[in-house]
Amino acid sequence: MGMGRALAVAMVGLNGHIVEVEADIGQTLPNFVLLGLPDASLKEATERIKAAAQNSGIPLSRRKITVNLVPASLPKRGSAFDLAIVMAALEAAGDVRRTGRTVFIAELGLDGRLRPVRGVLPAVMAGVRAGFEEFVVAAANAREATLVPGAKVRGYASLAEVAVDFDADPHELVLDLPDRDAAPPDPGPPGPGAPPPDLADVAGQPEARLALEIAAAGGHHLMMVGPPGAGKTMLAERLPGLLPDLGDAEAMEVTAIHSLDGGATAVGGLIRRPPYERPHHSASAVSIIGGGSGIPRPGAASRAHRGVLFLDEAPEYDRRVLDALRQPLESGELVLHRSAGTASYPARFQLVLAANPCPCGKSAGKGTECTCTAMARRRYFGRLSGPLLDRVDIQLHVNRVSLAELSGTGVRESTAQVAVRVAQARARQLDRLAGHGMSNNAEVSGRLLRGAFRLAAADTALLDRALDIGALTARGYDRVLRLAWTVADLGGHDRPTRDDVGLALTMRQRGMGS
Repeated sequence: MGMGRALAVAMVGLNGHIVEVEADIGQTLPNFVLLGLPDASLKEATERIKAAAQNSGIPLSRRKITVNLVPASLPKRGSAFDLAIVMAALEAAGDVRRTGRTVFIAELGLDGRLRPVRGVLPAVMAGVRAGFEEFVVAAANAREATLVPGAKVRGYASLAEVAVDFDADPHELVLDLPDRDAAPPDPGPPGPGAPPPDLADVAGQPEARLALEIAAAGGHHLMMVGPPGAGKTMLAERLPGLLPDLGDAEAMEVTAIHSLDGGATAVGGLIRRPPYERPHHSASAVSIIGGGSGIPRPGAASRAHRGVLFLDEAPEYDRRVLDALRQPLESGELVLHRSAGTASYPARFQLVLAANPCPCGKSAGKGTECTCTAMARRRYFGRLSGPLLDRVDIQLHVNRVSLAELSGTGVRESTAQVAVRVAQARARQLDRLAGHGMSNNAEVSGRLLRGAFRLAAADTALLDRALDIGALTARGYDRVLRLAWTVADLGGHDRPTRDDVGLALTMRQRGMGS
């Protein structure tokens, strides 16, 4: 008897770290000691592992087993270390051959089954980045793990099957476990499912439809203020349908986040469509930004990465929740600090805010039926801080739908028709920005806007005037320029014209109080 070693992955946010699991069998009384900064759920693994090995026909040594998780200073949590720990212990006892550079990621059941764990996709990605190719996972996680290029994945239903492949004596193993946890057969491509919301369902609202198209084409943030029933929620729900499919790198990022946040449910394939998150206005900062005890977990903002985060009834949210979005709106990343460690998650989403014009919602138009005091209106919109609104590119007032618009029989453009123009505008942006490491106009830096993409003074005269009189901040100035480039891309122009800049400025200033 001697030392055994196996490899696992510790996740800190979306960043994975290879962990070497060392097992030593001593010559003292039976005991199982787990070292290396394990959390409570990982400490419970000792009894789970002993029962799984016993019920698989390969009981662990009756002497003292000491397991060390290296590096010892890295916090480790969860049940994904189970398989690596038992393989290291079996190797130390001489029951299996050396595992070499194989990485083990699975939870053990008491009967020896391998159970799926969350975060397999980012764990395998971390292993591949660290130079490892061989991975052993639960059968239910195998399909998800194979999404990572360069990974050679083997999925197993039980510990006994893994032990056989690593040269354990098959005559002593329990190999006839029921296969209810095995990976389901590949169902092939998904069926048609429910049709997505169509823009053709929205009555009237030509300005809002144009604003939605511009937001989709350039990746811009949007705020809509209007009376109840004007169609704000309908418009927001149709924004994801206008966005193009995610590229390979983007889809891998999004799928990794949902793998980490999705419990034990395995991801069936790459998520190609932009995600859509719509948290309730009573949601806490932790549920939207992320956090929790131990290593912080992703929230709705990170789950909406490369997609849309829609906050309906925005003034009803806690102001601290809204202001916490200011950092990711600028950087596209959330860095969460907790006593157990620091985790960073990507959060480059499109923010869509919707609000009534006042608490009762009746101050639109003449506002004769509004019962709100001036103080109530100020307090209502006071939750939307100036710095937050300054980061919202398009601020639009949505008017009440008239009877003529509601009952009109004219042809309304569908989502598919508008999505074609959005895709063409995105293609122009990608051609122009690819050399600068950007993909859409919302990502263009101020340095580029005042450098390679600088517009003629005659074209920005209105914008310059707005900045001079204090109607725009420097940040707002840049955001209007980005909007102008998107308007130009939709119009097929090589550079924004004076009219494009004027339309962009109008879209910026038609929100509250307009």
